[in-house]
Amino acid sequence: MKKTVLTFGLISAAMTTAMMLATFPLIDSIGLEKTDVIGYTTIVLSALLVFFGVRSYRDNAGGGSFTFGRGFTVGLLITLISCACYVVTFQIAYFKLLPDLGERYAACMVERARASGASEQKIAETENQAQTLKQLLDNPVTNAALAFAEPFPIGLVATAISAAILRKR
Repeated sequence: MKKTVLTFGLISAAMTTAMMLATFPLIDSIGLEKTDVIGYTTIVLSALLVFFGVRSYRDNAGGGSFTFGRGFTVGLLITLISCACYVVTFQIAYFKLLPDLGERYAACMVERARASGASEQKIAETENQAQTLKQLLDNPVTNAALAFAEPFPIGLVATAISAAILRKR
């Protein structure tokens, strides 16, 4: 199980981290909204590797069959490896490569509120939320938790679906 989990977890991680690092230089030219869309699309695509990893384990190590629990375990481990690499990459990027990312994102949130024609009260609320988010991102522990919360739910859904579809007794 270890070889399958590591192989597919690291390939999934390579996809998300490579795309994250590739889109950072594009923030100024295409904007934060588009880089977010690219990032989440990449996370969803990398979650497909959970399916292929679970299938590979079933076909190679499981002798063509396994239970939902075993498939879920394999998929969860693949997801955790990918998420851990994503968190480490985001930490390095946020604190070393783009130290002004929190300020940029906060400004983008306020600008979106203004562009949507929100009231002054709503804009003030958005400014407060943006500053709170920036404070959370500036703390390495909460930054890691927020970064983990981006890909993990998607990987968890991919894990459950893969284990359900691929289980064979």
